[in-house]
Amino acid sequence: MNFTNYLSLLIVVLLFTSCDNEIMFEVDGNALGTTYNINYYAKAKQNFKPKFDSIFDAINSSISTYQKDSDISRFNQGLEVEPDTHLKSIFEYSKDIYNKTNGYFDPSVGILVNAYGFGPENSEKNMSEETVDSLINYVGFNNFKLQHSKLTTDLKHYYLDFNANGKGYAVDVIADFLKENGITNFFVEIGGEIAASGYNLSKDQPWTFGIEQPEEDNKERDLSYAIILNDKALATSGNYRKFRIDEATGLKFVHTINPLTGVAERSNVLSASVVSENCTTADAYATAFMAMGLDKAKSIIKKENISALLIYADANNEIKSYITEDLDDIITEF
Repeated sequence: MNFTNYLSLLIVVLLFTSCDNEIMFEVDGNALGTTYNINYYAKAKQNFKPKFDSIFDAINSSISTYQKDSDISRFNQGLEVEPDTHLKSIFEYSKDIYNKTNGYFDPSVGILVNAYGFGPENSEKNMSEETVDSLINYVGFNNFKLQHSKLTTDLKHYYLDFNANGKGYAVDVIADFLKENGITNFFVEIGGEIAASGYNLSKDQPWTFGIEQPEEDNKERDLSYAIILNDKALATSGNYRKFRIDEATGLKFVHTINPLTGVAERSNVLSASVVSENCTTADAYATAFMAMGLDKAKSIIKKENISALLIYADANNEIKSYITEDLDDIITEF
C-alpha cells in the first residue's frame, strides 16, 4: 500500500471513530417550578434539549396545579377531564402507594395543602381545629377513580395535587426517553429527585450523589451521605427547611401534612431517602415516611421490602440514621 492510499484509509478510520465516539451533554434549566440537570453520553447529533422542553411542557399541561389550564387544574375546577397518559400513569402509581402506605401518601391532601398556604391557592394560613376537621372530610384518595377514561369523584369539594411525586414522575419520563433512544450512561435530576444509569465515563466511575444533613442552619448544604446509583432512582424528602410560622401563635408548622389527621406536624423523621426502580414510587414513599414517623415507616419498609435511609431524632433529640441492609454496599457516610 502506497503512502497516499494509507493516508486516505487512515482519514476514513479516524472519521468513523470520531463519529462513533460519544460526548457528554450537560443540559440544565428550569422546569416544573424547580431546576433540572441532565447529563448523558451520546453522539454529537443527539442533542435532546428541545425534546426535554417538549416533555416538560406536556407534563405541566397534564399534572401541574400551577398551570391553570392543565388537565388536573381543570378537574379541580369541577370540569370533566379525559386524562392523558401522564395523568393516568401518575394516578395509578399514586393509588398503589396510597394503598401500600395505608393512606399516608394521599394526593387528595391538596385541599389542606392550599389551606395551610403551601400550594398555589394560598387561601388560609391560620388553621383552626374546626377548619381542619371540616376539610379532612374532603381528603381520601379512595374517593377518586379512573372510569371509562374519565377521572371521577363523588366528593363535593376536592383538590388533587400530584406535586409530591410529580418531579419523580418527570425524572422517569426523561429517563425512559433516553433509554428508548439508546442512551445507557446518564443521570436525570429534577428538583433533587434522581435517576441514573451506567457510568460517568469522563471520570470512569459510577454516578454518585450526596444526601444533605438535615439541619435548619445547614446554609452550606453540607452532606451526610454519598450514594452510588446505577439503573436506580433516588428521592429524598425533608421537612427541616420547609416550614412556616403561624402568625397567631408563632409556632412552626411544616410542609409535610399528615393526611389522616389533617395536621401539619413535625415527625421524628427529619429526612427520608428512598432508592427504587423508578423515581415516581421513590418520591411517593419518601413523602409518606415523613408524615408517618419512624416506627410506622420502618414497618412499611420491611413489609414492602423498600430500600431506604431515614435520618431521625431519637428520644434524646440526637440525630441518628436507619439504613436498610441492601444499601450498605452503595452508601457512604461523610
